Amino acid sequence: MSFLITVIYIVAGICFIMGLKYLGKTHTARKGNLVSAFGMFLAVVGTALKIYQIHGGSIGFGNFQYILIGMVLGTIVGIPAARMVKMTAMPEMVALFNGFGGIASLLVGWSEIYSHGGGIAAWAATADNLTLSTIYLAVLIGGVTFTGSIIAWAKLAEKISSKPFLYGGQNLVNAAVVLVAVAAGVIFVADPGNQPMFWIGTVLALVIGVAAVIPIGGADMPVVISLLNSYSGLAACAAGFAVGNTLLITTGALVGASGIILTNIMCKAMNRSLANVLFSGFGAAGGSTHAASKEQGEAKPMTPEDAYYILENAQSVVFIPGYGMAVAQAQHAVKEFADMLERNGCEVRYAVHPVAGRMPGHMNVLLAEANVPYDQLVEMDDINPIMDQQDVAIVIGANDVVNPDAREDEHSSIYGMPIINADYARTCFVLKRSMASGFAGIQNPLFFKDNAYMIFGDAKKTMEALIAEFKEAVAA
Repeated sequence: MSFLITVIYIVAGICFIMGLKYLGKTHTARKGNLVSAFGMFLAVVGTALKIYQIHGGSIGFGNFQYILIGMVLGTIVGIPAARMVKMTAMPEMVALFNGFGGIASLLVGWSEIYSHGGGIAAWAATADNLTLSTIYLAVLIGGVTFTGSIIAWAKLAEKISSKPFLYGGQNLVNAAVVLVAVAAGVIFVADPGNQPMFWIGTVLALVIGVAAVIPIGGADMPVVISLLNSYSGLAACAAGFAVGNTLLITTGALVGASGIILTNIMCKAMNRSLANVLFSGFGAAGGSTHAASKEQGEAKPMTPEDAYYILENAQSVVFIPGYGMAVAQAQHAVKEFADMLERNGCEVRYAVHPVAGRMPGHMNVLLAEANVPYDQLVEMDDINPIMDQQDVAIVIGANDVVNPDAREDEHSSIYGMPIINADYARTCFVLKRSMASGFAGIQNPLFFKDNAYMIFGDAKKTMEALIAEFKEAVAA
């Protein structure tokens, strides 16, 4: 039985590794999701067999009742949630999933201490320092992940303001709380019978999660979600050491490492350090006052009917999606319009910025939902060198990721951030509801460029209007 369980765990671990590999590329992402799901199924089967082995090979409802109840409840909640969640709400859902992973690790650590019949004092006398340390780490990191993810969810869902919440000496206060939590952990490991230290650490972990995320602005939420995902993996890894489960250790380490790598990639995409994201309160001052004082010029509005004449003659069009496309649920209309352009002899591409949207890969998920061909998706570094050769760039709800101030204004809060050079195209259409700034809270001079035209209104309705123009022309 032990050999079979080991084999199942190894296969499950391989599935997780291959799943991550497949998820790294858009054209294999769906396969990666399925492979990872199968790996999780094997992990559940292996755990059930382990429980069967622990109980001497006897199967009774009492041995599995809580697992079965958990599986039923998880299925009842999970399937409707996955099917019914709107694509605009996907970032919030990911944030909640991270939080649930964190609280699960916290509860595993808590149960490992308090589930022993002989009491904590008797159990602590036989527990080694490594076990005690990993239990405390599972609780500490899990608590931080849980409350931090709840705050991230609330900011993304606009339950609370997405702006940074700052006060004087905030970083010093946060550092002091972290030091107290660490000190409580050291005391607990040295004297496991000192239960108040364990509870102090638990409460402080929950406080740290709130204190760490509340000063971070909405523009940085993609990085925060990625980092919290890494935290949930590290918490699971610590819980795996605490309960002696090698598969949990492996999968937690994979999630933790991949989350850190993704966080680093996204920080580079914004030309900022992780410390700057976590501690700078980006966006609190409302962006660059220098930019606000500059003479911007006058935006040039255009109707879909007029835009049609330019697009009808275009030989190359680049769509640059942003959160506005998610809000308008315009991805299917965009795909339909792109198909019309292709039938008209136009080359179509989709340029996706690494931090477009509200979570890592948000735009890729939306475009995949609309069945956009993977080979039409291009990364920022690939499209920028040829952007000046594109007849039309269509910016759909994106703002900060196409803001030329990142290249041109040294006083701008986003200066140095790599952007998609939409203003280099021969003609640029910007689809927005208004002239409002993006999450960074600064004005976008792209709107006033000589080759840029604003098409105001809901992005989906604008796309449908362009589709209607093409259909009318074909019918005529």
